[in-house]
Amino acid sequence: MRFISWNVNGIRAAVGKGFQEYFEEIDADIFCLQETKLQAGQIELELPGYFQYWNYAEKKGYSGTAIFAKKEPLSITKGIGIPEHDTEGRVITLEYEEYYFVTVYTPNSQTELKRLDYRMQWEDDFLAYLKDLEKKKPVIFCGDLNVAAEEIDLKNPKNNRKNAGFTDEERDKFRILKSSGFIDTFRYFYPETEGVYSWWSYRFNARKNNAGWRIDYFMVSESLKDKLLDAKIHTEVLGSDHCPVELDISL
Repeated sequence: MRFISWNVNGIRAAVGKGFQEYFEEIDADIFCLQETKLQAGQIELELPGYFQYWNYAEKKGYSGTAIFAKKEPLSITKGIGIPEHDTEGRVITLEYEEYYFVTVYTPNSQTELKRLDYRMQWEDDFLAYLKDLEKKKPVIFCGDLNVAAEEIDLKNPKNNRKNAGFTDEERDKFRILKSSGFIDTFRYFYPETEGVYSWWSYRFNARKNNAGWRIDYFMVSESLKDKLLDAKIHTEVLGSDHCPVELDISL
């Protein structure tokens, strides 16, 4: 099976930059979006053969997630069941016979780390949500996690040490996530590969110079390790400040 995750930084903008063509070409079994930046009724995507599930933020033009799936799930859950976290449209969970599939858009700690404390609470609560799901069946989750886990995951680690997405606090939470039984699939296959990123600032010709960050992930429960086939980062795909990431898995 092929799964795709992409922070489109506004789906309406992405549609004008070739989104539909890429969607049809990649032919994923499940295709996830983060940062859709719209409300219900603001777009009609024609995606024949796919069930569409959207989670909108209450705030207009902000956040939001979506999943497009070829196979209808047993159940759909939006949010993680905590009102404080569930107004921004950040999580969708699909339940299938053998696994849960989750897409997430993790809150950014923002400039001057003004949302870092909230981010820390989010991390704890989201991990608890995942582990609760995992009591029933394995979990695959993907999305923009807004953290570069290690120095290898961004172009300029020393200059970004205390910036949002590369603070010690955020990286510690990612380590806890992994030690709780989740595999970073790209690093599972490519533990030492450098210079492969999934997000680039729009400033300073960052993408042209490949001054990027790897902050988009596919993570899976340890019990699925033997089913993993490959993980890819499609740096060649334009249309957003992020590029799509892929997981290939035998399910």
